Amino acid sequence: MPSDNKPENSDAPSPGVEKAKDVSNQAAIAMELPFVLVAAVVVGGLLGYLLDHWLHTKPVFLLVLGGIGFFAGVRDVLRRLAGSGDGIKRS
Repeated sequence: MPSDNKPENSDAPSPGVEKAKDVSNQAAIAMELPFVLVAAVVVGGLLGYLLDHWLHTKPVFLLVLGGIGFFAGVRDVLRRLAGSGDGIKRS
């Protein structure tokens, strides 16, 4: 019999704390996703622009690398969303 007033299973956090952590985690992911998508498109487009400028071509590389950046950004957003739903880390 414990001498203090702590519950016997003090390792498990209360349900209110768990819910607050879950809501906070979801808000952090929701605020991060637009930046991930935009950054991928900007990096791809910038590399394409620089290649076009260096090689004196029309905006072929800008469009191709911008499209690849968009694909990579959408893929990363979907990967992050798939890993955030049930608490299981997927790679």
